[in-house]
Amino acid sequence: MENLAITISNLTKSFDDVIAVNGLDLSIERGEMFALVGPDGAGKTTTIRILCGIIPPDTGDVSVLGFNLLTERQQITKHIGYLSQHFSLYADLSIDENIEFFAEIHNVHNYKSRRNELLDYMRLTPFRSRYAFQLSGGMKQKLSLACTLIHEPELIFLDEPTTGVDPVSRRDFWQILSDLLKSGITIVMTTPYLDEAERCNRVGLMNNGKIMVVDRPKKIKDIMRGSVVELICNDIRAAYKILKDEEQVQEVQIFGDRLNVIIDDYDIGFSQIKNILKTNNIIIELSRVVSPSLENVFISLMQKEKVVTFNER
Repeated sequence: MENLAITISNLTKSFDDVIAVNGLDLSIERGEMFALVGPDGAGKTTTIRILCGIIPPDTGDVSVLGFNLLTERQQITKHIGYLSQHFSLYADLSIDENIEFFAEIHNVHNYKSRRNELLDYMRLTPFRSRYAFQLSGGMKQKLSLACTLIHEPELIFLDEPTTGVDPVSRRDFWQILSDLLKSGITIVMTTPYLDEAERCNRVGLMNNGKIMVVDRPKKIKDIMRGSVVELICNDIRAAYKILKDEEQVQEVQIFGDRLNVIIDDYDIGFSQIKNILKTNNIIIELSRVVSPSLENVFISLMQKEKVVTFNER
């Protein structure tokens, strides 16, 4: 238990008739980067907000850094940081002033050296006098992270931290998170991006308030049985409709201009696929066997639960 940053048992939370979190069981180790991944409405943000003590659970037992969530919430807030998915800093304060404000909230009095360290770390030092409303999306997220880290928390919660951030800023942000992890901090995040989840130590795939599977990304990808064949053809939609009901095909998943076709036996199944498509005047322009991705597994699990999946990136 000493190695665990978070333990959750039978956590539930409803809003009127909507069950946001449904009997959740989960443990997260100290020093790991853990991602909750799922579509909108899966219960990710509600779970994070409960763990931060922002909203109370309906039922369940929760321990954060060894403290009981219900009886020792004040102790928990001293040792954690929270970065909301919405920019929540003060637009009319400068970078320096925002960090100073959050330092004072957390009773950090000798904060200036820590602030300078964080600004250098985030590459924000040249812009420290700039007002928050003048910052780009990526710079706002870096400032938010600096404010989250000013009191040197042991555990930080990041709720979709890179949503709406440009690719270069996303890469910088992930480099910062990787460096933070080396310092021993525990990072718990939510993300709709499965490519980001692959960077984490462990991932929980979440839907309808429940976690479908929790494991290391590689272990989760090993769930997928059979071969994943990527196809590009002249009529993707027609190919999808034809192949999804074929006996040799486990599943068909659409990714933009290509299909991922999961088949039990490649040698037998792919020959049949080619013949079926040819018979229907569909030309295969490119085909290759690819390694299963987290997206493949997630969509497969969602389809088995007969739910509508979120749009792919």
